[in-house]
Amino acid sequence: MNILQINSSARRLHEGQGSVSTLLANEVVQGLVERNAGAQVHVHDLAVRPLPAMDEATLGALFTPADARTQAQADRVAFNDQLIAELQAADVVVLTAPMINFGVSSQLKNWIDAVARAGVTFRYTATGPEGLLTGKKVIVVSSRGGVHRDQPTDNIVPYLKVTLAFLGMKDVDFVLAEGLNMGEEAAAKGLATAREEIAAILGETQPA
Repeated sequence: MNILQINSSARRLHEGQGSVSTLLANEVVQGLVERNAGAQVHVHDLAVRPLPAMDEATLGALFTPADARTQAQADRVAFNDQLIAELQAADVVVLTAPMINFGVSSQLKNWIDAVARAGVTFRYTATGPEGLLTGKKVIVVSSRGGVHRDQPTDNIVPYLKVTLAFLGMKDVDFVLAEGLNMGEEAAAKGLATAREEIAAILGETQPA
């Protein structure tokens, strides 16, 4: 099993403190490794190595023929190619999606923009778009200061369901850690619920 973990929190995790989404994602990955002998894990912490936004220079590099690119353009495309190759090789993707002002972090959006490439991870056909990243399991860990589950304020779950399915990843589970800024009791309840969801997901994951 190849596991790709994408940490998109602006906070780093230090000795169990800091990013709750990263903490819980680590627990998911640890559980997967324990259940799958020989599992390989690759981690991208976007707080440590932030991704550039999709700007005019990036678009110019992507739409310039390979043999006509400048070195800077070639390097920019090569980095995106690396991110795509990691995603293509993954059997399981563990994605953190902390809620920032009702949406995903800018770093997660930048990662999505980097790996969503026409003709590579999806393609347009006569009957509509077709996702090319099929056969993968995705586990999304989303931490929230308030409680948004099944509410109109939760833009993360519908956005990621649509986006991941567009790329071909339709087997998606969500772990929601909510109420983290609503006092100790609410935070403890939110973490307990999230860990129950993690246990249920791991229980359904068949060992390799």
